[in-house]
Amino acid sequence: MRAPQDPQRAGRARAVWIDGEDAAAAWYQDRGYEVLVRNWRCREGELDLIVREGRRYVFCEVKARTSTAFGAPVETVTRTKQARIRRLAARWLQQEAPARAREIRFDVASVLDGTVEIVEGAF
Repeated sequence: MRAPQDPQRAGRARAVWIDGEDAAAAWYQDRGYEVLVRNWRCREGELDLIVREGRRYVFCEVKARTSTAFGAPVETVTRTKQARIRRLAARWLQQEAPARAREIRFDVASVLDGTVEIVEGAF
């Protein structure tokens, strides 16, 4: 049986995650991208951030941490996670995209203690 989670710890973790997504979205906006969707969900999973520049759509997985004690945030995006993101992106493009994509890209935002590093074309 799983032990109950500490509500304060859960709240701090959620705050780090939200702050990380805010920072990544601001990074894209500062570079002229339009933030289309945050936390798009369907039965199969969730896409953290979808942005576009013209007809280039970028699907960004956001990983935020306060330290590297368990490795760099970007290292947590496994091949399995990449495959899931690709499937979800295809579904979003088919069902939700406002215009046909000319180009798509998969980025990973590594947010470490408030510092944003975007790995463009990470996979």
